[in-house]
Amino acid sequence: MHVTRIIALAALLGLLDAVASPALAQDDAIGIVADPCTSEKTPEQVPTGQWNAYLFAQDFGQLCHYRAQNAELIKAGNKPRVVFMGDSITEFWGQQDAAFFTHGKLDRGISGQTTAQMLLRFRQDVIDLHPQAVHIMAGTNDVAGNTGPSTLEQVEGNIASMAELARAHGIRVILASVPPAGRFPWRPEVQPVPIIRALNRWMQDYASRNGFAYADYYRATATPEGAMKPGLADDGVHPTRKGYAVMEPLAETAIQQALGPAR
Repeated sequence: MHVTRIIALAALLGLLDAVASPALAQDDAIGIVADPCTSEKTPEQVPTGQWNAYLFAQDFGQLCHYRAQNAELIKAGNKPRVVFMGDSITEFWGQQDAAFFTHGKLDRGISGQTTAQMLLRFRQDVIDLHPQAVHIMAGTNDVAGNTGPSTLEQVEGNIASMAELARAHGIRVILASVPPAGRFPWRPEVQPVPIIRALNRWMQDYASRNGFAYADYYRATATPEGAMKPGLADDGVHPTRKGYAVMEPLAETAIQQALGPAR
């Protein structure tokens, strides 16, 4: 995609405070290169308000995010038991309760990501690490439209593609429901409740039809109206430590369903 089209898309999505300056400079790497991550800039090196547009153009899937950590694991021969693939809800889980990510559980969440971005990095952040299982929790940011509009079928297809890639590589699959949200603070015009419910109905059915484990966080954390229960999320979307405490036993049960008790 041409850089100007990327900037225009980012502007329409509200990702730029200003679009007067190009997101990419003339000295930025483009096309096929030996190592895109060596030329990736930091937020401080990008003009104010253009960081998200820069990432869209330079590293849409954010494959550079965990690349160094993955390389260390592979070099050491450390294979995780379960990789948790997801967005900010997964990333913040590790920050809120690092102790949960022990006994071979590995956090590979990236804030703001949609299923399309996760699918791009699925080989690097899951398959190449050779885990026994993968826990996929995705869809919140698709419903919010973080990378533009999509159909429900496209989101379902991205999740199915990740699950099928895992199965093809001998990795057990745990699908996690999209957590409830009555509204998105960063996209208040979106009405997420009916879409999240529809996506979760499809995901539970898809997991059942394919013999995948299913972690139903939604049922445990949602109000009858489809919002997050009071006290489980400060912003109505991202769980608090109390919220993750509700989710963790369900995650462990799903892992046991997929793999059996921890050895």
